[in-house]
Amino acid sequence: MTQADVPLPQHRGFGATSRRDRWWVTPLLVFLGLSAFIVYSTVAAWQGAHYEYDAYLSPMYSPLLFDAGTEWGQNHPSSHRWFGPWPEWLKWLPAWIPLSPAFFILIFPGGFRLTCYYYRGAYYKSFWADPPSCAVGEPRKTYWGEQTWPLIAQNIHRYFFYAAAIFIVILSYDAIRAMFYSEAWNEHGYALFGDGGPGFGFGVGTFVLMLNVYLLGGYTFGCHSARHLIAGRYNLFSTHPLRKIGYDCVSCLNRRHMLWAWCSLFWVGFTDFYIRACSMGLFTDVRLF
Repeated sequence: MTQADVPLPQHRGFGATSRRDRWWVTPLLVFLGLSAFIVYSTVAAWQGAHYEYDAYLSPMYSPLLFDAGTEWGQNHPSSHRWFGPWPEWLKWLPAWIPLSPAFFILIFPGGFRLTCYYYRGAYYKSFWADPPSCAVGEPRKTYWGEQTWPLIAQNIHRYFFYAAAIFIVILSYDAIRAMFYSEAWNEHGYALFGDGGPGFGFGVGTFVLMLNVYLLGGYTFGCHSARHLIAGRYNLFSTHPLRKIGYDCVSCLNRRHMLWAWCSLFWVGFTDFYIRACSMGLFTDVRLF
């Protein structure tokens, strides 16, 4: 039998490829999109104020565990906070770092997205060029995978899913509460909680908060970890019909996991921006009824 030696492909230089399409467009858009959200969310969390407006609470600050209650120069506490003012044992940060509730809250939703299977593939390409795209040379010659530090920490994604699911419940409560607003306002257009009876209504902000829960729920419960949790251990669905229904529902969401991921990311930022703009007097929330 005739044998022929076939040489192995050599390592490509960074960016070297035979592709003729615009392969760099997707990594570039991902880089710009994620960078914009990271910058905005960091600034919003650093501000530590204007995260609520009447019955609306920004999802970046929910649940609001502690609150100083100093927005607009008022001494009234936020009606959204759970435990009261900041305790002394948490005031160890330097004076130039604000006591912002968002720093303690965002670690769980942020960790869930950071370790998400889709986002891994997205930011590996766009931020680390590992590789920049399929069949495109990368700036390294070795492959470590996710078995060494720090990428081995990606394996905790399934545990972040449990925390993210709890946040969906909390944000759902916030969206329902957004239908019960205060009727008393100060000179800044800011509701004084506790003055005047609560009213029932539906404003643009209520719709924004409800859509935020819908998009986050589609992204969270379409996660691969949710599929494994529901029926990942079963090889035969005929004896587990309820798990089969749940698995099909999660799989339906999972087919558009990338779309859910980007829509929910954008809407979280927009929801915070809308509430922040209303609180600062830039927008006027329209009450539909």
